[in-house]
Amino acid sequence: MVEAADPEAVRAALRGPIGAGVAADRLTQALGVPLPILRPRVTASAVGHLVKAGLLVYLGGDTQYPDVHPDQVAALARRRDLPALLDRYVLPGPDQAARRLGVRRVDYDQVVRLGWISPSTSVSIDYKSHGGWTTALYSGGGSRPAPRPAARSRLGSAAHRGRGPPLALAGLAAVTPGRDVVLLGEVAMIAGVGRAAVVNWRRRHADSPDPVGGTDVHPEFDRRAVAAWLLDHDEIEIPSQIPPAMMLFDGAEGPTRLRLDGPRLLLADNAEDEDQLSGWTTDADADALAELTAGTFGAPLRRLTVPGVDSLAVPGEVRVIDRFRTGSGGLKVTLAWPAALRGTASDRQAGGVVRHGLACAGSGEACACDRHACGGVVPVPWCGEHRASAEPVPEWHPRGGIRCAYLARSRSASAAGVASEV
Repeated sequence: MVEAADPEAVRAALRGPIGAGVAADRLTQALGVPLPILRPRVTASAVGHLVKAGLLVYLGGDTQYPDVHPDQVAALARRRDLPALLDRYVLPGPDQAARRLGVRRVDYDQVVRLGWISPSTSVSIDYKSHGGWTTALYSGGGSRPAPRPAARSRLGSAAHRGRGPPLALAGLAAVTPGRDVVLLGEVAMIAGVGRAAVVNWRRRHADSPDPVGGTDVHPEFDRRAVAAWLLDHDEIEIPSQIPPAMMLFDGAEGPTRLRLDGPRLLLADNAEDEDQLSGWTTDADADALAELTAGTFGAPLRRLTVPGVDSLAVPGEVRVIDRFRTGSGGLKVTLAWPAALRGTASDRQAGGVVRHGLACAGSGEACACDRHACGGVVPVPWCGEHRASAEPVPEWHPRGGIRCAYLARSRSASAAGVASEV
């Protein structure tokens, strides 16, 4: 019997449990990337709810964040009714419930205050030195109080008493397509003043915009009407200049931030050509640019923020190719770099180019990694083929660069050709 045993089967059967966080990541991945609209990520505590519901077996660890078997998680991730199971057994908090309904938190709180939705239970959260906090949890598919008669007509036929989709009261506060509204706090942000100033304007000016919705405490106003009123009363003004280009370089004494006013960015379509950025600057900034780019290989541009495009980065070879002073005294400089090096900048504070790697190994049955449109691998720790790294990688290219766009178009064309043949 021992000789006839399959070693791979025995090894698979003896695999240890995985933590609730890893299980939650796998279930989130099963929901799709990017996540469907209004669908929050699966959390480690949600795995605990699935264990209590009997969909997963508790294998140890914290009862709220239990360890579970990876095969059970994989079987659950393959179920087509996974979203319905999460709605049924995982109780969302107020923020998650509002996001799932597609409404703002303030609107959801108002519905709760009116008694049209009642919490199913609550959970205490311990913030250690900051004390505790009790958060209400709401049922996504259980019973709920019937809406008031005035509200039932707004819910439509799906909100009959005792029936309807999960939390059908979403119809009360759902945003109508094409309807753009703002609250008092948002009006204050637009005008650059405090909320009290906006309240004072409404009292003093009879022509102030009337609310188009909301409540007495949180009135809603049409954004276009608010902007027109603020312009008429000189509370805001239309910008007359192009925002400056902000640049982050690696200097000898640390990060160096410089700006170019009136920027003009020319991005090449050919990898053999150069990108160019020109703009007006001061003598001090121009001297700093000349010093930074004076080396043989130029300077690395960690982040470039220019109106109209995503943040860019160049790993090196940025140099000053022109410095021109007009008769009025203005100083204009022009920077250039190889177009093939340009890519999307990282969201991290330090910036830098985000790179995509094309792995040697293809996508076999054991591969659980995601892939970018260009074919670059997004490794995940539980991938049986790549593990946590896509190495060895024969090719790296900047994300969003010329090479990345070319590979994405090629893969899309190949997929369209295969689909047409089928």
